[in-house]
Amino acid sequence: MSHVFLYALVGVGLFTLGLYALIVHPHLLRKILAINVMGSGVFLVLVALAARTGGAVPDPVPHAMVITGIVVAISATALALALMLRVQVEVGQAGLPEERLE
Repeated sequence: MSHVFLYALVGVGLFTLGLYALIVHPHLLRKILAINVMGSGVFLVLVALAARTGGAVPDPVPHAMVITGIVVAISATALALALMLRVQVEVGQAGLPEERLE
């Protein structure tokens, strides 16, 4: 198993784990963390796909996209945390209400 395949496999695993947590947990902070885990999985897959076989130099464009994506993810996380705090102040809880079907 090559390191490229391992990176891609771990990236898909992280994305799947984050998607599961996003669906299961009603608390907003856990949803924000799940989205960050999903983003990390996408970054790992992009880095894995940037590698080339045969000892060639990897493509720098996906690496630059990952670096830019990390900066955007940090900014989006800060915004999401500020909005979560605002929801907690207004509603009194930092979670989504559970709907009951009757």
